Amino acid sequence: MLLNPFASIAFIKTTSLKATTFFLLVLLIKSNLLRLKGGLIGGLFALILISGIFASTSIALGSLIYAYRVKNNREIDNKVQDLETVNL
Repeated sequence: MLLNPFASIAFIKTTSLKATTFFLLVLLIKSNLLRLKGGLIGGLFALILISGIFASTSIALGSLIYAYRVKNNREIDNKVQDLETVNL
């Protein structure tokens, strides 16, 4: 039986091709995971920003309502207590 002298070169070619495809597959999976991680971090950051805006708006609106009610209570109290004394 004759041995092919180029068998070792063919083996090296197929092995290097397998290694290259495995390396590219690893890089593809890594880039997809990094993209997913970035999307999750960005979404979480946007959610934090939106909830902060909602909380500050709620606090500001609540303080305006409280100030309006205090002002109305003072006007009602002033109307009731505006009694004049009788001078003789």
